[in-house]
Amino acid sequence: MERLLAMQLFVRVVETGTFARAAASLRIPTSSATKLVQALEGTLGVQLLERTTRRVSVTAEGAAYYEHVRRMLDELDDVEAQLGHHTQSPKGLLRVDTGGSVAAQLLIPGLVAFRARYPLIHLQIGVTDRTVDLPSEGVDCAIRSTDDDPLLITRRVAELPWTLCAAPSYLAERGHPSGVDDLSRHDLVGYFSARSGRPAPLSLRNAAGHVEKLDWTYALEVNESNAHAAAARHGLGIVQTLRFQVADELADGRLVEVLPALQPPPLPVYLVYPPSRRNNARVRAFVEWILDDLPRRAGVERAS
Repeated sequence: MERLLAMQLFVRVVETGTFARAAASLRIPTSSATKLVQALEGTLGVQLLERTTRRVSVTAEGAAYYEHVRRMLDELDDVEAQLGHHTQSPKGLLRVDTGGSVAAQLLIPGLVAFRARYPLIHLQIGVTDRTVDLPSEGVDCAIRSTDDDPLLITRRVAELPWTLCAAPSYLAERGHPSGVDDLSRHDLVGYFSARSGRPAPLSLRNAAGHVEKLDWTYALEVNESNAHAAAARHGLGIVQTLRFQVADELADGRLVEVLPALQPPPLPVYLVYPPSRRNNARVRAFVEWILDDLPRRAGVERAS
């Protein structure tokens, strides 16, 4: 078992670039990780990694060894997947990354059922609105709105409709906008990228039915999805957000939808994971579950 753990650690060091990240992904101390890989090098009689105070790089022998070990571990995952398929009891750590609103409103509410079905899977949910580098950060899969990484396997989960909405108190004071031009006299709350610092454009259909992305001077900007929706609830202005985030408030009148005919097409949502996790029993169980559960909780059709 120690030899297998050492090989897993070596692969994770190559993929993450540091002993600390590799150790964290396997939930062991960094000092233990270093000793295990050193023992592996001693057993093999070759240096797999070159270490400096600032970085870890792979030797030529290490690169060749990595390719062989990675394939072997993938085959082991395949065997575990087949066993998990028959026993319905995949087990171990599963790391999932997603945004705040999806986590709070679509993912976590269904985890009681997931845990009942797969009690031996230990879940670690990373919540962030940035795009995580799955292999280097040791994350098994992520729920996100883009499928532009060719190095990841992508499954389309659902399409989530947009809404433009505001609090009744705000609309009573400022009036209801009757069109795009009318929005210029209103306060809009924007969403800016935590990575670039740039606000997302306002996306609306024009008179011809084509979607236009409009650069806007926002009265307020936030960079987290739950805070963005909360700004509308507290009367700070008009917010364009995904409908599932404010569905309850729209239903009971705490928020009012404006210009519904001008909303852009729904936002596609994807589940993505590295090819090395393709046959992992825990990932396969999560994929099958989320493809059914997330669309149902969002009140939309499952993606075909």
